[in-house]
Amino acid sequence: MTESLSIVIFLATLFALLGFGVWVGAALLITAIMGMWLFTSAPIGDSMAITIWSGQSSWTLTALPLFIWMGEILFRTKLSETLFRGLAPFLRNLPGGLLHVNVGASAVFAAISGSSAATVATVGKMSIPELRQRNYPEHMIIGTLSGAGTLGLLIPPSISMIIFGVTVNESITKLFMAAMIPGLCLALLFMAYIAVWAKINRGSFNPVQDLDTFHLARRLLDLLPVLVLIAAVIGSIYSGIATATEAAALGVLGSLILSALQRSLSWETFSESVLGSIRTTSMIMLILMGAGFLSLAMGFTGIPRALAEGIGSLHLSPIALIAILTIFYIVLGCFLDGLSSIVLTMAVIEPMVRAAGFDMLWFGVYLMIVVEMAQITPPIGFNLFVLQGMTGRDMAFISKASFPMFLVMCVFVAILVAFPGLATWLPHILSK
Repeated sequence: MTESLSIVIFLATLFALLGFGVWVGAALLITAIMGMWLFTSAPIGDSMAITIWSGQSSWTLTALPLFIWMGEILFRTKLSETLFRGLAPFLRNLPGGLLHVNVGASAVFAAISGSSAATVATVGKMSIPELRQRNYPEHMIIGTLSGAGTLGLLIPPSISMIIFGVTVNESITKLFMAAMIPGLCLALLFMAYIAVWAKINRGSFNPVQDLDTFHLARRLLDLLPVLVLIAAVIGSIYSGIATATEAAALGVLGSLILSALQRSLSWETFSESVLGSIRTTSMIMLILMGAGFLSLAMGFTGIPRALAEGIGSLHLSPIALIAILTIFYIVLGCFLDGLSSIVLTMAVIEPMVRAAGFDMLWFGVYLMIVVEMAQITPPIGFNLFVLQGMTGRDMAFISKASFPMFLVMCVFVAILVAFPGLATWLPHILSK
């Protein structure tokens, strides 16, 4: 069976199931089962059990429900309210106002969790109700969240960066150094887009601002508890005191203590936060199960490897190669999750990239950004699924809202190609 026909079968099955309203995770699993039945003689049940168990039993995933619970606590108590009230006076003169909080908070949580899903879930639980209450446009709330949430794959510590480093035998420490400046620059570029959009659409939206925005000392006190909590979580990781999972547990404990001190923690809010985190975590885990098994089924078809080998046979110049690889990974991201895209193609792509003379630290940063795009491209855009579950909006609306952030990331890829020192300067300086 040809690769083209395989793609048609996968897409037709997936879109048909989603069109009938089947849960996203279940639709991915059913599509994968059909692919396994058509393209391999391997036992489906055994393959599913091994794939799902190996993916779900990862220690790195244990931080996910804890960070989600932390976001639920912030959402259901006064902490999220005081966070936004505290930020209001400092952002009131910035075009776009509190929309910048989505980007800033995502960058901070990305440095805590290293997970795109945890970043979107945590920041979204905290920011969506507050921004809606202040009449910010729904498409900008969702779009900035979906785009900025991808920073979890780039800003260290990054699970995807670790997988890449192990695959190509590069130093994880140097890769983390290489990703730091590009991660911050991408966050600033997201904020620049928000500012430009706000300037252009100045008369089209009128967000409600907090009335008391001039008592900066009081507002700083409102902001201080959450800043201390975030600083404690980040500091415990970068000082080596705690792992990401242990830091997530610290964040939950700190959120509970601060909520109790503010007298906003009751048995009702506590139980609601637990149930909310269970629902969100279950949704994400089911999608992860489906995506992992679908990636296995796609691998049996040979589609990713065939596409990569096709690119290699073209003998392109370095710039043309990067342009083709960008399109290749964007298209591949429509069908596979980021980790699967890296693992399934790197055996073929790595020799091509080294032969073209690219620095592998730079290429690792470039690859993370391109793989980030897959998080906000349908039909397998994981951030889109998370936001759909959190907002109740349909996938078409979320995809449309996320498209400008996708274009911003395309622009940043061009910037990174033009200025490779953004990725190579810091590891070069610190390695001396």
